[in-house]
Amino acid sequence: MRDFRRTLGVAAGVLALVGASLTITPTAVGSAAASTTEYLVLLESGADRAAALAAVKAAGGTLVKENVNLGTMTVRAPAAGFVTKVSKSPAIEGAARNQKIGSVPRSKLNPVEQEHLIAGAARAAKSSAATAAVGMDPLDTKLWGLRMVRSDLAREVQPGKKLVKVGVLDSGIDARNPDIAPNFDWALSRNFVTDIPEVDGPCEFASCVDPVGWDDSGHGTHVAGTIGAAANGLGVSGVAPNVSLVEIRGGQDSGFLFLGPVVDALTYAADVRLDVVNMSFYIDPWLYNCFANPADSPEAQAEQRTIIAVVTRALEYAHDRQVTLVGSLGNNHEDLGKPRTDFSSPDYGDVPPYPRPIDNATCFDLPIEGPHVIGVSALGPSEKKADYSNYGLEQIEVSAPGGWFRDFFGTPNFRVNENLILSTYPVNTLQADGLVDAAGNITPAGVAGGIQKECPAGETDYTRCGYYNYLQGTSMASPHATGVVALIVSQFGKGTGAKFGLSPDQVHKRLFSSAQERSCPVPPLQTYTNEGRSAEFNALCEGTTSFNGFYGHGIVDAYGAVTQK
Repeated sequence: MRDFRRTLGVAAGVLALVGASLTITPTAVGSAAASTTEYLVLLESGADRAAALAAVKAAGGTLVKENVNLGTMTVRAPAAGFVTKVSKSPAIEGAARNQKIGSVPRSKLNPVEQEHLIAGAARAAKSSAATAAVGMDPLDTKLWGLRMVRSDLAREVQPGKKLVKVGVLDSGIDARNPDIAPNFDWALSRNFVTDIPEVDGPCEFASCVDPVGWDDSGHGTHVAGTIGAAANGLGVSGVAPNVSLVEIRGGQDSGFLFLGPVVDALTYAADVRLDVVNMSFYIDPWLYNCFANPADSPEAQAEQRTIIAVVTRALEYAHDRQVTLVGSLGNNHEDLGKPRTDFSSPDYGDVPPYPRPIDNATCFDLPIEGPHVIGVSALGPSEKKADYSNYGLEQIEVSAPGGWFRDFFGTPNFRVNENLILSTYPVNTLQADGLVDAAGNITPAGVAGGIQKECPAGETDYTRCGYYNYLQGTSMASPHATGVVALIVSQFGKGTGAKFGLSPDQVHKRLFSSAQERSCPVPPLQTYTNEGRSAEFNALCEGTTSFNGFYGHGIVDAYGAVTQK
């Protein structure tokens, strides 16, 4: 892995932490003029707050809230010229936009995660007459990923402990799902996001702040179910079916994750001492944040330097407070140590995407290329690296089931729903996508997409039933690893009550040493032409059996992790 801290220190010198305890203080703000936008302002380490606030005001900014721990201020300011003006102050390290500016929401269907739902792609799922094993839930027969990581065996030794708190930094969690409800921690869960109608569509709630336990995207609920859906005789069970799930929402309904909510969520996770945080995302608008990419404008360069510094502070802060950080490697089918030209950034704002050559030494995919984050690649049910999954010796630590629709080429199991990952999903999102009707019944499109529904005995209110959806991606691989981490903390943690836990360094050691080693394929150049992919998807596996760019230390192993000495 690249020494991110050394690289960052040489280039920017911004690793010092500030403050003592989290203060995210809202400040009353009137309706903003159309010519203003929201920024996250980063103070220099140890800077005088009064001087920083004076600089913000002098540049035309109005304080909205601040995060004292990380030395950040969220402000509203003029859309033009604010970054340049405020950055002239010696108390300010930089500023970055904190929200999308005037564009349409993302497409409903994610071309990677929901490939099976794209028109003309899906085939009928293979039938299965399998019966769930003792201690498993009815739909667990469809969870090949659960068996690949040997969670079915691990739970006989350690199913997880309620005092182990798992943060899901995502789009929210649907706490109504009967597989989520038993493990959902209402007391600790928080939403750090305000809906933006221009981005997310009309607000469902008057305040434009969704309540805790709500998810309009479905992504976070799917992730949460893989980590810790309850083993309750209904639907599916998670890798760690008895741990507590904590919503620390940082994602918009539309799927964007902006800088401010993400770092506020990470800071909160550290302050309440969550044991592990799952991060299945990258921070918008830049796929890669660079220190000084010649293709970027001076303002864009300054923004990216600020994002790098702020995210680094947040990750360091969480790690220092014993939070284990797990992240997805990404779905861009590239070696993160040899990145291609970025054609997708910025993915929002008034500037359309443009070609950006990426220098590996000075550009970072965040948060996965930040410090202390366990990088997870995605595998299909055959254990092959999924065609979409990023890889590479620099950033990978482990691999895990992420699903691969196109696995098993040349067999009846090619391009079937059950090659993906089945997990919990909000009914409101399925209804919005036309997969479930207004009465809670699965539509023909939902049947074709593999949607599942299970209700508690005698339940006639569909909103109290469990709904389940197939997705694929490194976003689905990361929660498998997070679930194993939660089991490791449950089995080997020390202390009592709120002080129970296990250091990230100890977690890393146990996770890596227990992983199931896998060698590179022979030949090491994996091609996907039979699966219908271009040569751009070709992936070269480098390394040894004990550590390589496809599998890292190996496939995460829940049973091996909880039974090791």
